[in-house]
Amino acid sequence: MQINDLHKKYGRVHAVNGLSMQVNQGEIFGLLGPNGSGKTTTLGILLDVTNKSSGEFSWFGKPGNHKIRQKIGAILESPCFYPYLSGFANLQVVAAIKEVNKNRIGEVLKVVGLFARKDDKFKTYSLGMKQRLAIAAALLPDPNVLILDEPTNGLDPQGIKEIRDLIIEIGNTGKTIILASHLLNEVQKVCTHFAVLNFGKKVYQGSVNEALSGETIYEVKAQDLLLLEKTIKKSAWIKLVDKESDCMLVSLPADKNAAALNQALAQDQVYLSHLSARKKNLENEFLKILSKSNA
Repeated sequence: MQINDLHKKYGRVHAVNGLSMQVNQGEIFGLLGPNGSGKTTTLGILLDVTNKSSGEFSWFGKPGNHKIRQKIGAILESPCFYPYLSGFANLQVVAAIKEVNKNRIGEVLKVVGLFARKDDKFKTYSLGMKQRLAIAAALLPDPNVLILDEPTNGLDPQGIKEIRDLIIEIGNTGKTIILASHLLNEVQKVCTHFAVLNFGKKVYQGSVNEALSGETIYEVKAQDLLLLEKTIKKSAWIKLVDKESDCMLVSLPADKNAAALNQALAQDQVYLSHLSARKKNLENEFLKILSKSNA
């Protein structure tokens, strides 16, 4: 999927503002951003649900059209099914609308883990099961790309885990998945790549591994925080990254480790009561990216 200088205006509101982006085959791609950043509008344009103001986008190297659209499965809104029909019967309706072979219904129900409940009425399904049935409906045409807008919205922790595992399982088959989400912890666990939108503009794009790599930050505490800070600042190789209410955050050069840090401070009569590596997470990186874009 390729987007070039995409714009969408609603009167004075520039919902999508010069967006250019590429998603490669096989990626599980997270589209991140605060409310009003343009995520859902962008997905709507890509699916021809929303008209663009200007710019171009293509799927599989070709401009979007009805035939190409059939290779894309999507869930943009809350799943809408007939409550008094079974899961299987609901998918029969979807298959008829999409002109898909009904023989695939059993297969997709197995993929989403609902085959045992296929004859139960939709109204008896939990919210997580309803979401999984919606994913099954999107998978009926065996699409190359699956687009999901907030797929875990409103789910309990168990439902979130079920959808997370399902997305990873589908991604492992080689399908490209594009998902918009505000649950950054889940994106970190699921996605291979991501982009951050802010006020309709792309402010970052890269792989999750790259965003979370780099220097290790160590959290250190001592009884005398003023002495700890003074000692860190006079060190030639311990870098003070940040101060918190009860600890200091420091980084070390590649040839030093936590043991060297502890030993160096002890030599200056500073004895640590706490020393641990603080792992980077996508939420913190996301907030840093937004902060820079708003500066």
